[in-house]
Amino acid sequence: MADKKKKKPKFNVLNAGFKKRVKSRWRKPRGTHNKKRIGFKWTGASPCIGYKNPDSIRGLHPNGTVDVLVNNLMELDGLKEKGVSVRIASTIGAKKRVLMEEKAAKLKLKVVNMHFGKKSDVDADKKPKYKVISKPGKKGHAQKQIVKQNQPVQKPSKSVHDAQASHKTLNKK
Repeated sequence: MADKKKKKPKFNVLNAGFKKRVKSRWRKPRGTHNKKRIGFKWTGASPCIGYKNPDSIRGLHPNGTVDVLVNNLMELDGLKEKGVSVRIASTIGAKKRVLMEEKAAKLKLKVVNMHFGKKSDVDADKKPKYKVISKPGKKGHAQKQIVKQNQPVQKPSKSVHDAQASHKTLNKK
């Protein structure tokens, strides 16, 4: 494969980088006074036939291999040739995915969308940096407060209800 993929510019709508409300995506310019439709150079590139890649390269993964979608373990057995990268389907659950990744490693196949383990396994030994505590606020509604794990929590001496009750008893005396 002597051919390489061509480098293309980003095809954006006019003003995509300048105005916040204009998202960076492509829509064909159709307006009568649209500068991009007329073809001013300063508006940026528009998609055309000249940007197409050679047929030998089209549809390949950026690493140069054929991208194959795999849905089960049986489909992995048929992929023993070189120049193939495996993409595990998104509908596969975590248990089957682990089995498929192990089998692909044994067959020396590259998995493009590798799963890096469950979050619970990775973060199980780490303590959270912050914890959420609730303390009474105005009119008895609890207010949530985020506090660092190592810092001592400042608890109010009296809740709002206690302060109101003590205030009423003082006024009665």
